[in-house]
Amino acid sequence: MYKFKAEIEIIGVNPFVFVPDDILQQIFKQAGKSTGYIPINGTINDKPYKQTLVKYSGEWRLYINTTMLKNSPKRVGENIEITVSFDPESREINPPNSFVKALAENDKAKTVFDNLPASRKLEIVRYLARLKTEEVLKKNIKRAINFLLGKERFIGRDKP
Repeated sequence: MYKFKAEIEIIGVNPFVFVPDDILQQIFKQAGKSTGYIPINGTINDKPYKQTLVKYSGEWRLYINTTMLKNSPKRVGENIEITVSFDPESREINPPNSFVKALAENDKAKTVFDNLPASRKLEIVRYLARLKTEEVLKKNIKRAINFLLGKERFIGRDKP
């Protein structure tokens, strides 16, 4: 776990901090890579978080969202205490078995799903995986299949 202080900056509407280069190099070493998304965890002002380091416009940034720090967009210019370390825990989200089965039973929906961009597939799987009851899951799987077939909106989206 590495500790540092940083001033919150903003790019567009996204508050962030720069992670010191020596700490970045250690995290890259632990992650075994220095490209793509780097999963991390730590604390901000002693409150735990899970996040991903992202390289944008040639700079590695730790984006500070409102779940990590209340009212973060309004706190630009504030100095915060941060701990950070590489998080080797898998972030993979597996689709519910009932969704996999529904796709297997509908070739057209499966073909559309398989051809969606990875980010859209993840959006659908993440939404379904977070549902609490079987009844709600079943209802939303039906909606997801209809969405893939171009019959209705799902998770705020029109046809794929």
